[in-house]
Amino acid sequence: MTDVIQTLQGLGIEFMLSGSHASSLQGEARATHDIDLVVNLTAKDVQPLIRAFRGDRFYLSESALAEAIRAKRMFNLLEVTTGDKVDFWVLTDSPFDQSRFARRQRIDLGDQSVDVSSPEDTILMKLHWCKQSGGSEKQFNDVLRVYELQADLLDAAYLKNWLAALGVEDLWQRVLDEAEPFNPSETSE
Repeated sequence: MTDVIQTLQGLGIEFMLSGSHASSLQGEARATHDIDLVVNLTAKDVQPLIRAFRGDRFYLSESALAEAIRAKRMFNLLEVTTGDKVDFWVLTDSPFDQSRFARRQRIDLGDQSVDVSSPEDTILMKLHWCKQSGGSEKQFNDVLRVYELQADLLDAAYLKNWLAALGVEDLWQRVLDEAEPFNPSETSE
């Protein structure tokens, strides 16, 4: 992941970490082999990205990249030796995508800094994915853990607005019903 982030930063491409890596940073860590990045790309970024990821280590389809940018949808970068993949979600013009991208937060990961989806937007996007997938427990549990650790810091008005707009109030109520407050003394001995 470090190489991909450094490459994007070197090319001056705006992006944010989202998905399970974001929820692992904001809630409870869980293993995942894919990385989700929301990227702000235009057609002029195709050739620099193809050049940057050329070689034996990565596979990136130029036609898939160009089409994803044109249609504002997802494309993949595969690391050939490990099978790990990066899902690049091209930033759309939807009000929610624009809002969550504008609210990204810079965090220090020790060896580098990276922009990450805000906890509220991680919750909202994972609730949306949960709904879209017919009730993914993985997505729901990620939301639950982020909420349990971040509850006192969340922007309730922002959440309320987007919960309604995304039609996930019922899933949110389930989060509230099942959440157990985080107690830091339980994690230390």
